Amino acid sequence: LKLVSQGAEALVFVTEKHPYLPKDIKPAGLTNVNNFIVKYRPRKPYRHEQLDLQITKSRTAGEAKLLYKLDSLNIKAPKLIALDAINGIIWMEFLGFRLPNGNFSSLKNWLWFIEKKGESEAIGQLAKDVMRLVGYAIAELHLNEIVHGDLTSSNIVLVKESETEEKYSVALIDFGLSSYSNLVEDKAVDIYVLERALVSTHPQFSELYNEWLLEGYHSLYSEKKKINAWRDVERRLAAVRLRGRKRSMLG
Repeated sequence: LKLVSQGAEALVFVTEKHPYLPKDIKPAGLTNVNNFIVKYRPRKPYRHEQLDLQITKSRTAGEAKLLYKLDSLNIKAPKLIALDAINGIIWMEFLGFRLPNGNFSSLKNWLWFIEKKGESEAIGQLAKDVMRLVGYAIAELHLNEIVHGDLTSSNIVLVKESETEEKYSVALIDFGLSSYSNLVEDKAVDIYVLERALVSTHPQFSELYNEWLLEGYHSLYSEKKKINAWRDVERRLAAVRLRGRKRSMLG
């Protein structure tokens, strides 16, 4: 196991070992058959032991069920491989690749990588296409009444669609705080959290990135003839932004 991420609630590892298949048998239907992700929720000593077990089991099982649901909806996210809810462990598909600088292909790392090449790359057609794909992926989630709950550019991954061309798809990862919701407020907050993350990590080009993000989001609502639903999200997003600005001014 190699630790790749450590958050407040869970540790994320990458491993070459499948949970139950022998080494010489490769699993079918996965983007990467040589690497897998293990997400582990460790025990929290500050919580009562029985309560901690209950919370760990519930949250782990809930996340696993959501991954299964996303797969059934054909929404790009890691496929569920195995689950040990009692011990807080999920095995899932490894998505993404290593960039030429060695970093993992999260949206944040990829945008940093192209920004270092210069402005023409940072705001070029490829960046525009990727950001629209991000917005489209979020809209897929929201139109199925699912909110991510922690949408940052670290929780969005680029997946190679071609070995010879710069052609990518976009996947969402880390559904530990996700939930089912048909509330416009929750969907607007999801988008706002990502907007703020882009402003924080890519300040020079964030205005364009966020504009393209909403273009992609809006395009799926248009495809599905959900224009009134889009307008509701758009209006609520403006209100959420206003609240955010007021909080910033007040400190």
